[in-house]
Formats: sequence, structure tokens, C-alpha cells
Amino acid sequence: SKVWGRSGLQQDTDLLTTAAHSSSLLASLAEHYKHHWFPEKPFKGSGYRCIRINHKMDPIISKAASQIGLSLPQLYQLLPSELTLWVDPYEVSYRIGEDGSICVLYEATATKPVSSYGMLTCKNQMMLGRTSPSKNYIMTVS
Repeated sequence: SKVWGRSGLQQDTDLLTTAAHSSSLLASLAEHYKHHWFPEKPFKGSGYRCIRINHKMDPIISKAASQIGLSLPQLYQLLPSELTLWVDPYEVSYRIGEDGSICVLYEATATKPVSSYGMLTCKNQMMLGRTSPSKNYIMTVS
């Protein structure tokens, strides 16, 4: 499989494609978000669910990686040095770099009507405070 690397090039890796590795990450996220997941109010808790790599690895990613035997240096080689991932019920989006475009990675439709509570999400607040134009980056996994 191919993963976006630190240098901006794609690298071959089998480590991130196995079901065991995916399960480890999902279990870590489920545990971390356990009391911060509100499908009826998907924007509530969005700041808590935001995953950030800004030259420092997010603890959630570090924990999941260590459980599958990936070291911190290996993680830094596999992932961009600046990555923001917003994990909300019904949508997962990301941005590479501080001024990159925000891209939707996953989107689903709510089965029940969603409350408009907190419509100014963590992600939208960051977009409002932006002073420079977006730069386009693409993160691919195949």
C-alpha cells in the first residue's frame, strides 16, 4: 500500500493495511472518545476529538502505533509533520500543513435529525481565523 510520507512522496508499507493494525487504532480512538461522542449533537466535543501532529506526535496515534510495534521515528517517517484530523460523528476530515485545504475523508448521513448545537466547530473556527490563502495538499492511501 502507499502512504503519504514526510517528504511528500508515497512510500510502500504493509504495516498500515492489516486488520490488526486498524483494530488497534479503532480501539484506541473508541476508548479515547468514549465520553465525548454525541451523534445527536455531532459538533459537541469536536475540539477533544481533534487529532494533531504539529512536529509533535498526538498521544492517541503514538499509543496505537506502539501497540502494533511502530516506533516514534517510524511514525514520523510515515505521516506528515503537520496534520490535523477532525473525527466527528458523520464526518472525518483532515488538513496537511497549517495553511492546507481541509478535505473530507469520510462522510455519512445522520439517521436522525441533528441538532444545530455548536455549529461553529473546531474545524470551522480554524478556517475563520486563517490569514493566508489555502494551499492544496492531497493525502492518499491505496
